[in-house]
Amino acid sequence: MKAPGTVVIADDTRASLDLLTTILTRDGYTVHAARDGEEALQLALQQSPDIIVTDVLMPKLSGFELCRWIKGNRATRFIPVVLVTGLDGARERIEGINAGADDFLHKPVNAQELQARVRSLVRLKRFTDDLDSAESVILSLALTVEARDPCTGGHCVRMSSYASLFGTHLGLPDDDVTALARGGYLHDVGKIGVPDAVLLKAGPLTPSEFAIIKQHTVTGDQLCGDLRPLRLVKPIVRSHHERIDGSGYPDGLAGDAVPLLAQITGIVDVYDALTTDRPYRSALTSAVSLAELDAESRRGLHQPDLVCAFAELHRSGRFTQPTRRGTDLQGHVVTDPLRHAI
Repeated sequence: MKAPGTVVIADDTRASLDLLTTILTRDGYTVHAARDGEEALQLALQQSPDIIVTDVLMPKLSGFELCRWIKGNRATRFIPVVLVTGLDGARERIEGINAGADDFLHKPVNAQELQARVRSLVRLKRFTDDLDSAESVILSLALTVEARDPCTGGHCVRMSSYASLFGTHLGLPDDDVTALARGGYLHDVGKIGVPDAVLLKAGPLTPSEFAIIKQHTVTGDQLCGDLRPLRLVKPIVRSHHERIDGSGYPDGLAGDAVPLLAQITGIVDVYDALTTDRPYRSALTSAVSLAELDAESRRGLHQPDLVCAFAELHRSGRFTQPTRRGTDLQGHVVTDPLRHAI
């Protein structure tokens, strides 16, 4: 029978360590025991446990410090941490909450309470792992879609970088910046449903072919499903081709009805399309591309304040971009937004 989970237990008192180990081992858990916080941290990195149960007062790293390390590391931040303490003051509990602790147990530990808390948190961790795995599959799918088109190599990475940098420049909350980074990878994931004959066509698209292309936003929205980590990403995927004058797709949204994160992604999508080579023209310079974005904003496609802020980000010196330079085939700005931002 498969063990119900893996647990790291940390306690510098041998009697307490043995007691907790015995209780959870009897329940079928695989237990790794540590006598101090540093050893527990190493076990967490090596074993990727489902949960960590740690004493607060320990040598080398306290339980609070261990918890902060676990929650601050991308590889371990979703591991639940239970703090076990003989301290009973509100100050210690608040410190544990600030460190990121998921639950608390008081000494002497009640065996049934320990079993119930561990069982509940391991179940939650498995659910989180399933969500994270599903998100990873979709991210991989997005990169697979990108790989189909040799003209868009590196587009996802650039979009993720540009959009999150722009969001930070605008002072958006961390959750929104994270969504922009994920949206950069996933915005075109729906192109998995677009035939190669349409996606890779070098010449102008027919109206029926363009109708097929436009469906990638709806397909991408459906692929994201109800995944909790993608809740803020779905509007980006569906609406990054909407324009505030109502001329975009798939829903013809206008004005403030176009989600802010989708507007941001739409602007950096146009910028990346302009500054990279395409079959119908070579890459444009940053200055020419910014001028084209400004022209589009004056035609009512983008919020002027967002385009101005994007230009300010360039002037700040904090913006990194591809080194490729060029002009269009006629030596001037391309003015077909639907073609260069498909």
